[in-house]
Amino acid sequence: MRILLIIGLFLFNSFDAVSKVIIVPPSENAQEQIQEAMILAESGDEIQLTNGVYQIEDGLSLDIDNVTITGSGHQNTVLDFSNQMTGAQGLMITSDGITLKDFAIINTKGDAIKAKGSDDISFLNIRTEWTNGPNASNGAYGLYPVESKNVLIDGCIAIGASDAGIYVGQSENIIVKNSVAEYNVAGIEIENSYFADVKNNIARYNTGGILVFDLPDLPQQGGHHVRVFDNLITDNNTDNFAPEGNIVGEVPRGTGIIIMANSDVEVFNNDISDNGTLNIAIVSYSDPNQESDENYYPYPKSIQIHGNRFGASGFNPDTDKELAGILYELSEGNMPDIFWDGVLPISQMILGQPEDEKIRLKNNGEASFLAIRPLRYLLSFPNPIDRDQSQYSRKIESLKPVLINSSE
Repeated sequence: MRILLIIGLFLFNSFDAVSKVIIVPPSENAQEQIQEAMILAESGDEIQLTNGVYQIEDGLSLDIDNVTITGSGHQNTVLDFSNQMTGAQGLMITSDGITLKDFAIINTKGDAIKAKGSDDISFLNIRTEWTNGPNASNGAYGLYPVESKNVLIDGCIAIGASDAGIYVGQSENIIVKNSVAEYNVAGIEIENSYFADVKNNIARYNTGGILVFDLPDLPQQGGHHVRVFDNLITDNNTDNFAPEGNIVGEVPRGTGIIIMANSDVEVFNNDISDNGTLNIAIVSYSDPNQESDENYYPYPKSIQIHGNRFGASGFNPDTDKELAGILYELSEGNMPDIFWDGVLPISQMILGQPEDEKIRLKNNGEASFLAIRPLRYLLSFPNPIDRDQSQYSRKIESLKPVLINSSE
């Protein structure tokens, strides 16, 4: 047989349900055999990949609900797409109830694993990597679930993506934990999403460690309720290698965390250090070439940063990028740990921001702070910056944990 079938009995909705374990070992026809297994699989089946390197030349896809794809560990089971000829992704998922675990996908032509419109998808101990190091020719994303719900990423490794190693976009109910992102432009990115916990991860050697973004002209906007906590975010000093025109191409080398145009974001109990430009930036979205989107709110609000431990930053700012260049000039080279661009709707810049939307800073040790006073800056008035963070020392209103299938 081209693929091996082991039949097992599993209880699902009835005692008559039968699920298969489909074992696909490496072979000269590995791509065809894996794709055949994904086409023939039924709800409840497991596709089992064994030890070895699978040479894959075409993209794979799965659209059957409630299927598990498992290997023998990300070091032992490797799908190698170095000679990929067709397909925009390595693996494309468009179904619900999917578990991917214990294998690696390397050197895809485009994104490594993309899931679109999936409800209840888990990435467990998965590695995605481009083995030639940081390069603009690498695929954009490692793990890439979009327009999905109940997304769990646990124990994964993402290396070398020319956009984001671990990216979750336009999704809801998300947990990213116990994972490592290295040598990507953005290590971990949560974009235009609702209710996300990013915890116990390591983001290092990227251009930017963790990004929480909201962008216009997307079906889901108004990203909110994101917690970033218990992470190690360090030494994110890789030169930006994003392809020309990519939004993350504007991220300065040496950035720990950037929060852009999101609301209700809580950043706490992280270790953030050795990022050459700055440790945390809170910024609005601005693009003079962008047509107005009346449904888009480009300003951050209700951002809480507390109980973090900060180390060195600002020692090698990437002044070729606009954000870092302006900040370096305004700070006279004394770069802050925490930066806010101060941009708000014009009425709020004049009359003040609603109390519940103001930034809250507390218990961040000796972390330094700088906010721009935009009207003073634009009008070339004196004192266009503010370094006094005491006015932001307000009571922390902790966000609720994210639950997936009733468990944290």
